[in-house]
Parts: sequence; structure tokens; C-alpha cells
Amino acid sequence: MNSFIFRDESFKIRGACFEVYREKGCGFTESVYQECLEIEMSLRGIPYDSQFHVPLAYKGRNLSQKFVPDLICFGKVVVELKAVSNLVDEHRAQIINYLKATGFELGLLVNFGHFPKIEIERFLNSSAHGVVDQVSDKC
Repeated sequence: MNSFIFRDESFKIRGACFEVYREKGCGFTESVYQECLEIEMSLRGIPYDSQFHVPLAYKGRNLSQKFVPDLICFGKVVVELKAVSNLVDEHRAQIINYLKATGFELGLLVNFGHFPKIEIERFLNSSAHGVVDQVSDKC
């Protein structure tokens, strides 16, 4: 599988994240970073949907519960934001489940709470195999 899927889109999203971290640093809440990132994406012309409700089903029946990723960019990249000192497996499981639920191929897990630099982990969804792989290109 090509680990550079949606390369241009990924670089644009990452650039916006880096700019928000450069301006704000760490220590704010996730909602502050989300609002800043939405402003930065608007300034850069990056299309996004915020808090989009992803429907879920079980054995062919729709569930009342929905997944709500922080951002869906370019209509095909899931972006999940965190503001924690360190990412843990539960955070990674969250974005993996978002990718499985949406069928999207790329997810970015962005942590603004890490010091001294932002953390961004990429996840690829191989729908042909039903597998989500973490790409080792942490920043």
C-alpha cells in the first residue's frame, strides 16, 4: 500500500496544524485548538467539515449512536485532535474505528498537548483487507 496516499492533502493539513502549534504552543484545551485549526484551514482554503456525525449500524440495523470525528478534510481525510501529554492506545483505537466506520483511507491523529513539539500520527485504511495500519511518520 502506498503510504503517501493523499500526499498533497496531508501536507496541507499538517502545515495548518504546525502553524496552530507554532502560534499557540501546548497547554490549551482541545476545543481551543479545534477552533484555531478551523480558522487556519479557512485561511489556507482547506475544505473541512467539523463534528460530522458518522452513522453506525449493527447487523444491518442503524444505531442511534454516531461517531463524531473532530474534522473531515477534503471530504476524505479524518482528523482527530487531542490535547494530552502523550497519545495512548485508546486514542489510536478511536481514529482506527473512525476510518472503519467511514471507509476513508487516511486518518491523522494530531496531539497539540505534547511538549516540545506537536505529534501527528498517520493511519491508513486498507479496505481491501479490512486492516488499518499506523504509518511510522510521527513528527
